[in-house]
Amino acid sequence: MERQLKAETQLVHGAIGYDKTTGAVSMPIYQSATFRHPALNETTGYDYSRLQNPTREALEKTIAILDNARHGFAFSSGMAAITTVAKLFATGDHLVISDDLYGGTYRLFEEIYAKYGIETTYVNITDLDGVERSIKPNTKAILFETPTNPMLKVADIARLSALAKAHGALSIVDNTLLTPYLQKPLDLGADIAVYSATKFLAGHNDTLAGLITTNDDGIADALKLIQKSEGAVLAPFDSWLVLRGIKTLAVRMDRQQENAAAIAAFLSAHPEVTKVYYTGSGAVLSFSVRDTAVVEQVLRKVGVIYFAESLGGCETLITYPAVQTHSAIPEDIRRRLGVDDRLLRLSVGIEHVGDIIADLKQALEREDA
Repeated sequence: MERQLKAETQLVHGAIGYDKTTGAVSMPIYQSATFRHPALNETTGYDYSRLQNPTREALEKTIAILDNARHGFAFSSGMAAITTVAKLFATGDHLVISDDLYGGTYRLFEEIYAKYGIETTYVNITDLDGVERSIKPNTKAILFETPTNPMLKVADIARLSALAKAHGALSIVDNTLLTPYLQKPLDLGADIAVYSATKFLAGHNDTLAGLITTNDDGIADALKLIQKSEGAVLAPFDSWLVLRGIKTLAVRMDRQQENAAAIAAFLSAHPEVTKVYYTGSGAVLSFSVRDTAVVEQVLRKVGVIYFAESLGGCETLITYPAVQTHSAIPEDIRRRLGVDDRLLRLSVGIEHVGDIIADLKQALEREDA
């Protein structure tokens, strides 16, 4: 019996390991839109890159292995992946969605798919009774992030997946913040896992990508049809960038998680910080400061830390969710969730933690003191 490789080894070797033709240890970039047929009714397995490309296929097989899934799909962005999931549903269908989520996902359902008659109810995903009360006869899925962005709420994937199944609905988990290295939603009963691979999986702030995994053959067939028909596929070079990033995911996330824990401890003791949101897992944390003047000061004074959107790269980034990543969410909902004008989000990088903390310390030092 073949021995099951550890996660760190799987990440490095992926699905292909090396190119069997040349021995290249880096997956080749098949920068071709079309492929020559050997003869009539014969194929090499590749016809046209919208349908499949060897580099993209290597990534799709790799994410499937990492998630203990039978099927993997790669898309041109995280939002393209979420959009593909949304297309599994039809007019009159209802989805229960976590109320604390990326603003782009909220915008997608409220400004795009609401016009096509897809209903949504947003709930506190940590309140299982509340989730169950939100389920209707036409509910087709429970879609949630865990941990959530930016308030870092942790959902019980196993119980939510069981609840969805009991009501004939799908469970869909956005696992962007933890990746398969720290959490495998399908192992916990989820039907679909979705990723913005732009973030930790690619890990270098240099490409856009989205991934989906599932163990359900019927779901996989539906996703494949949407993927090849709409064509929001990941290009060969970008597929290669994600494959390259995945090789170092374990060492990056180990370092980032260690840094994040130390930074959370520093911020928790700082007089200008009123609350820190961190689960103890992963490399994203949020914190509230005493007033908006502190927010403006911090965003202006950080140096080692970059004031920029996104997360999951090697560099530490600070984001102001209320006006950046979550501006699409109505203000009253944001404030109820805690995404107010005093909340900042950190995506912790791989720099020396002492330099990150020193940068935060000088940025938080009141200029009017």
